[in-house]
Amino acid sequence: MHWSVELLAVFVAAASGALARRQKEMDLFGMYVMGVLTGMGGGTLRSVLIGDLPPPLFRDPIYLLAIAAAVLLARFGDRWLAKVRRVVSLVDAASLGLFVSVGMRISQEHGLAPWACVANGVITATFGGVLRDIARAEVPLIFRKEIYATACIIGGFCLLGLDQLGVEDRLAVPLVTVLVTGIRLVAIRFALHQSSE
Repeated sequence: MHWSVELLAVFVAAASGALARRQKEMDLFGMYVMGVLTGMGGGTLRSVLIGDLPPPLFRDPIYLLAIAAAVLLARFGDRWLAKVRRVVSLVDAASLGLFVSVGMRISQEHGLAPWACVANGVITATFGGVLRDIARAEVPLIFRKEIYATACIIGGFCLLGLDQLGVEDRLAVPLVTVLVTGIRLVAIRFALHQSSE
């Protein structure tokens, strides 16, 4: 199941990256590069860390095709989307929950300890956003006081708890996705930040 979930996550994250770059008035190729960085950056790092080589990006062209579809949607569909910034926040938040679940499931298949699975889930979810923000010449969200990685950590431990309860993936993954997305959107809506003290 994680293959289809990862493909969905790649599409959503790539759309986030492309929409963000659309605001900067970049051309279509630039938007595609942003889509690749955002959609596959975390998964590629995860694969390198656990020795799952070559990364999915270089094993199956369907990921690149999904990114292309996301970029075209961002390029030609944003005129019908009200307030692009809100759309970027929504799709970015949704991709976090999906990627946490995928990263953890793949890590579990490779025999990693539960804590390592959570760490790898967080890496999968956040590193694409790090690359996106660096390419935009911005300080990545994960390095600010934003409730970003924290939402992923909560979602990761929630998924472990659901596993212990015997909840099936078809229910556990959507629950974690909704939880992480909700935490992130509430933090954005009410300007909630982590304390630096």
